[in-house]
Amino acid sequence: MNWKVLYVKPRTEKKVATALSSLGITAYCPSVTEIRQWSDRKKKVEVPLLKSYVLIQIKESEHDLVFQVPGVVRYLFWLGKPAMVKDSDIQVMKDWLSHKNTQAQVESIQPGDRIKIKTGLFEGKKALVHEVSNNRIQLLLLDLDMKITFNRN
Repeated sequence: MNWKVLYVKPRTEKKVATALSSLGITAYCPSVTEIRQWSDRKKKVEVPLLKSYVLIQIKESEHDLVFQVPGVVRYLFWLGKPAMVKDSDIQVMKDWLSHKNTQAQVESIQPGDRIKIKTGLFEGKKALVHEVSNNRIQLLLLDLDMKITFNRN
């Protein structure tokens, strides 16, 4: 079964995913850990990877059930139909998030270069170098239409 995308109110992604799960709907809200700094401290905070979006698997007959959950705004549409995400794309996202500490070795790469990833989670995937800075490189995975960022060491 494919996944559908829900647009939700900002900063309610985790609450909506939890409420949908309690209704028996398979919901996925991918998240990453960021370090946030306040004037007096730093703290690790888990934030949604996809801001204002929650991914769900639902039967067509239960399509309207999601609107019982506070914070759900609407389904995301593409070309007049609800946007669908393949299981394989969700699995790639889950695998990528589980390998947060993947190290990348970067040599002389410039924005606009086309590369093929040789090792790791995205082995064999073709990518376009989007941005290179002192400590990061950002790639656009051409097969998945997904942007990823690696820290340089």
